[in-house]
Amino acid sequence: MLRTIIFLLGILLLGASPVFADTAPHSHDSTAPQPKATTTVTVEGNSLVLTFGPIDLPAGHSGELASSIPIHFFKAPKDMHVVGYRSRIFTKDGKELPGQYLHHILLQNLEEKSLSCPGEPSYFAGAGIEITDAKFPPGYGVPIKKNSKLVAIVAFYHKVPPTKDVMATFTMDLAPDGVETKPIKAYTVGVNVVCYSQFDKRPSNESDEGRELKPGIVQVDTKTLKFTLDGCVKYAYPHGHDGLVLISLDNKTTNQTLLRSVPDVEPNGNLRGFLHQQVYSNTKGFPVNTKDEYEMTMVYHLNRQETVDLHGMGNYLLYLAPGACE
Repeated sequence: MLRTIIFLLGILLLGASPVFADTAPHSHDSTAPQPKATTTVTVEGNSLVLTFGPIDLPAGHSGELASSIPIHFFKAPKDMHVVGYRSRIFTKDGKELPGQYLHHILLQNLEEKSLSCPGEPSYFAGAGIEITDAKFPPGYGVPIKKNSKLVAIVAFYHKVPPTKDVMATFTMDLAPDGVETKPIKAYTVGVNVVCYSQFDKRPSNESDEGRELKPGIVQVDTKTLKFTLDGCVKYAYPHGHDGLVLISLDNKTTNQTLLRSVPDVEPNGNLRGFLHQQVYSNTKGFPVNTKDEYEMTMVYHLNRQETVDLHGMGNYLLYLAPGACE
C-alpha cells in the first residue's frame, strides 16, 4: 500500500500518535501532487455510507499502482454491528465504472488489534477490484464501539483512461438497534505477504503490487501458514486481480480443502467479481486452530499477448468466531 502508511505504522508501533497500516501495501510518494477530493461519512437508516471523491483520474502518483484520495479518520457514530458491506465506483453523473478503476477500499479500527498480524491495527472490512458484495450469515456481525477511531483508505488504479469526476462508495450494512448479534472478528490470510512486520521476508518475485505474473502460462503460487488462534470461520471474502483462475485454503494436516473460490471473469480474463455461490457463508462454519498447518493457493493465467505488467494477489478476509464451532 502507500509507503506513507508504512512509515506511519512504524510510528504507531513505537507508541506515538495513532496511525494505521494496510494489509495489502502499495507504493506512493507523499511528495507527489495530492488529489483534492474529499471523503464524507453519513448514516442512512441501518447503513454507514462512506463517499469518496470526486477525483479526476489518473491522478498524481510516483509508484506503479494507485493514486489515492487523502486518508480519512473518523469516529464510529454509535455502537454498531457490521453485518455486511458493498462498494461501487462511478462518475459524478452516475455512470457505472468497472472494478478495474478501483484498487482497494480498506477500513481499519485503531481501537482493535489485528488477530492475523499481531501488533498491527485490525483491518475489519474492505473491497478490491472484485467489488463483490459481502453479507455475513444471519445473526453475526463485527462489533464496533461508539467513538472508536476508524480509518478509511481508498486507492484508484492510475493506469486507466483519463476520466473526470470519479467517485466511489463503501456502504456498511448495520444490524438494527436492539437486534442481538453474535460477534465475529476479521482475520486476513494470503499467498502474498499481508502483515507489515513480514514485508522484509517477501520472496524475490513479490513486490508491493503482488506476485510477478508471466504471460502464457498457468502459474500456481502457494504459501504455508499457521493460525494464531482457534476459531470458527463463518464467512470468507476473496480478493484477487485480473488473470485469477482460483484461490483456495487447505488444511494440510487433515488433508482437507476448506475454501475453493473461482472468480467470474470476462473472456480476456479480467476480473468481474465472485458470484454468490463462490463466496463462503455458513452459520455452522468450519474450524481453524493453532496446531494444524494450512496452505493458501492462487492460480493465475495471463493471455500470451498481454502487454500490461500485471501482478497477482490471492487473499481471504476471513470472519471467525473465537473458539470451537457450535
